[in-house]
Amino acid sequence: MTGYANKSGKVLEATVVSLFTQHGFQELPFRIWSKSPQSYGNDILLRDVPYTSIYGHKGKTEFLAQSARLSLAVRIECKWQQSSGSVDEKFPYLYLNCIFAMPEDFIIIVLDGGGAKPLAVSWLKNSAQTRHLVPDDKPQKKILVFTLAEFIIWANRALR
Repeated sequence: MTGYANKSGKVLEATVVSLFTQHGFQELPFRIWSKSPQSYGNDILLRDVPYTSIYGHKGKTEFLAQSARLSLAVRIECKWQQSSGSVDEKFPYLYLNCIFAMPEDFIIIVLDGGGAKPLAVSWLKNSAQTRHLVPDDKPQKKILVFTLAEFIIWANRALR
C-alpha cells in the first residue's frame, strides 16, 4: 500500500510542477540551484527545499516557488491521503513547522485524496487562519490550505 500512496503523491507533485512550468517557471532541485542561483531565471520552482524542523532535524518541503516578476516567494507542501492513514495525524507537526521553522512568510499546503479525517482537515484549515501562535518578533505568516482543484485555481490567477 505504501508504494501506491507514494505514486499517488507523485501525481500530485507532478501536477504542481506542470502548473508552474506552464506559467513559465523553471523547475529544478534546490541542491543544484543553491550552488549558483545567479545562473537561473527569475521565475523558479525549486524541489526538495530544506529547512530545520521544530525538532532540530533536517526537513524538506516539496517546493519553493520564487518570482521577482510576481513578487512571489511561497513554500508549497503537498499531502495526499487517499485512504485512512497517518498523514492527518501529522497535521499539528506540519502546522507548527509552518509557523516556527519554515522561513517563508507565505506557505501553501495542498491537501487532497479524500482520505484524511474531515475534522483533521477542518482543524488544519482553522489553525492556518489563526495568527495568535506567531511570535511577536516575526512577521505574520500567510498559510493557505487548498485541495488540488483550489490550488489550480489559485495558481492560474496568481501566476499570470
